[in-house]
Amino acid sequence: MKANSKKIFSNQTGVHENLEKTVLRHLESSFLKPINDHTRLAFDEVSSQIAKVNKPIVLDACCGVGDSSRALARQFPDHWVVGVDKSASRLSRERDEKPPENLILVRADLNDFYRLAAEVCWQPSHHFVLYPNPWPKAEHLKRRWHGAPVFPYMLKLGGRLELRSNWRLYLEEFRQALVLAGHAGELEAYDARVPITPFEAKYKESGQALWRLTANLS
Repeated sequence: MKANSKKIFSNQTGVHENLEKTVLRHLESSFLKPINDHTRLAFDEVSSQIAKVNKPIVLDACCGVGDSSRALARQFPDHWVVGVDKSASRLSRERDEKPPENLILVRADLNDFYRLAAEVCWQPSHHFVLYPNPWPKAEHLKRRWHGAPVFPYMLKLGGRLELRSNWRLYLEEFRQALVLAGHAGELEAYDARVPITPFEAKYKESGQALWRLTANLS
């Protein structure tokens, strides 16, 4: 889910006190929630399509209206770019330009999609999570990607992981979660010279600081 375009306010003043306990519990257990039929069908359709032409995969998680996926498809013309979002209304937003031929937009629950991708050993070259819903209240830690039970499955996909946010603390927590999983991440200020998502454009126009976290998980 995409983030709110307003400035983020939180009752947290630092990394969540339960972050380590939460992340370690998920790393040491399996996510047993049943996978819904819709996402399984959607994943099978995507897998069938990409199997027709053998190309590397770029995964754009929480792609919203798909603008970032379109931009990434132009940036990586020799890759399949798979944009995933749970909202049919966002994905169906019409655009004037013809979509790139290497672009696949799919409606699916990422909690299920990630597990299915890990199950068949997807190895995207790049994995983007751009401006995820920050869930800024402290009691919502488990709704953030790094605090959710699907976090280990995200990491199993490997490749170059990139997150962007206008809330630095979200990325600081994600970086600490990466360390707990045995990975290093680099957090830096990000200058979105050419914004590729509507939120990125709004944040830039309002003068908010943007941040980027990258990690090589291969």
